[in-house]
Amino acid sequence: MDAMLFYVLVGAVAVAAIARWRGWPAPLLVTAVALAASFLPFIPELEIDGHLLLNVVLPPLLYSAALDVSFVGFKRSLPQIRRLGIWLVLLTAVMVGLVAWLILPSLTLPGALLLGAIVAPPDAVSAAAIGRKLGLPRRIMTVLSGESLINDATSLTLYRVFAAIIAGAALTVWDGVWQFVLAVVVGVIVGLVFGIVLHQLRMRMADPVVTGTFGLLVPFGAYAIAEHLGGSGVLAVVAMGLYVGFNAPRTEYTTRQQEAPLWLSADLLLESFVFAYIGLMFRRVLSDLGSESVGHILLLSGAVLLVVLVVRPLYIYPAHAIARWQQRARLRRWELVVAKGRFSRKQSVRPGRQPITTEQMKRRLTEPELSWKDNAIISWAGMRGVVTLATALAAADLAALDDESSHAIVIVAFVVTVATLMLQGLTLPVLIRMLGVASDTDREADARAIAAVRQRSREAGVVFLEAKRAEWAQKYGPAEMKAFDGLTERMVRVESDAEDVQELEESVPRPSYDDLAVLMKGWLQVRREVLLEERDADNLDEEVMRELMAALDAEELALDTRGGIGA
Repeated sequence: MDAMLFYVLVGAVAVAAIARWRGWPAPLLVTAVALAASFLPFIPELEIDGHLLLNVVLPPLLYSAALDVSFVGFKRSLPQIRRLGIWLVLLTAVMVGLVAWLILPSLTLPGALLLGAIVAPPDAVSAAAIGRKLGLPRRIMTVLSGESLINDATSLTLYRVFAAIIAGAALTVWDGVWQFVLAVVVGVIVGLVFGIVLHQLRMRMADPVVTGTFGLLVPFGAYAIAEHLGGSGVLAVVAMGLYVGFNAPRTEYTTRQQEAPLWLSADLLLESFVFAYIGLMFRRVLSDLGSESVGHILLLSGAVLLVVLVVRPLYIYPAHAIARWQQRARLRRWELVVAKGRFSRKQSVRPGRQPITTEQMKRRLTEPELSWKDNAIISWAGMRGVVTLATALAAADLAALDDESSHAIVIVAFVVTVATLMLQGLTLPVLIRMLGVASDTDREADARAIAAVRQRSREAGVVFLEAKRAEWAQKYGPAEMKAFDGLTERMVRVESDAEDVQELEESVPRPSYDDLAVLMKGWLQVRREVLLEERDADNLDEEVMRELMAALDAEELALDTRGGIGA
């Protein structure tokens, strides 16, 4: 098994590498190749316990996805994310459960609802991997990524409730609600505690290798401890990832430089394995089809797949319309408050923050705009993945389920996962092109925001350099002030691009490289603070801020690298 696992990992990464090289969606190609490979007689069946799969694969994938999600965007889109990540999961689980019970009564109603909970949540890996490749607009990716981060918590909580009922526990609706509330509260608290501790470690420890290693370990700890305390391990990892990702710009640039390629490699390895495992499951599915009820199980698989595909758009459009009506009502109430003079710019001001303007307050009361075309993309981007298969495998081991029910759950989960991956994954690019949904508006808005923040950065840098002028004069004397003025003029003009480091050094012959580096690092830090201020004021998208921050990190790395070479 150990050798087989190694071969699967190597093969999956190799196929993913080919897909990336050719510009193809890697998840789809890996799944398709694994499906074909499962027919080969020399490929043994890969059996992994569902609980082990959840505990080993899910935490790092969720944490990495949460690190990449814009917390500001997540917070603004939270109403949309909550509708999809909680209420749509509940509705899908109930509808699938009722249909499954009608088609295969031997499942029993709790067993059918258990199946509904298993196939209800779209997968974080599938949504992020395919969505990034397709270049979906940020407003859509934020909703899809946010949904896939929290819907697993809803699904796994439902799974625990129905598994307990199948095992003979007498649970009421209120017991189920209490379990969900406990899962949310405990999961978020555990995640924030882990996130705060990890952030403080990253702030105080200068060794990026050590902090990066801790970053790889803590998702497993947060997940396991939250689950042990009755909370949601999923929400614990997500809360930790959102907190650490939001505060990452405040850490040393070396930590960010070390962390980015580390998680990119981990994502490639784990995502490739997940999609390969999905394809290789086909052999087990074929063996499970040996029961006498094969016709009923195949009918059930097709019916559940249809329900999963249809329920999503039938829920999204009415829910969106209701939310827009509620938003208009909120805005009318807000306009009345402003008209009566009850709003003060001094309200809700925290120390060190600018007062909240009426425009900012209005923006906080509104959801990001989604057109009917955007909702069509979201409706068709419900690919299932590792959570569905892992929970199905875990359910198959429940002692209270008979063999036919266990086989039915595994087969249906496999059919829904593969069918949604291949059907929706292959047709989603066509739908995007047909509807003309692209990220052009994102690029235009980003260009305007970048121009504005560069102007602010330049102004803040000038203030910083003026403050350093007297210090420079005292240290090197009036003779060097002309060189200093030329240096600062060039820094403001080129914003100290990494390529101009040598030119800047040569323009100041007498001060040492270390003196120049200190001045330039101060200039870079001022620009970082401007970026953070603009993000916190909701004037700059967090993803754009991260791109600009990465450019500043590269400049500082060039300074340190050149300094090391010179030494």
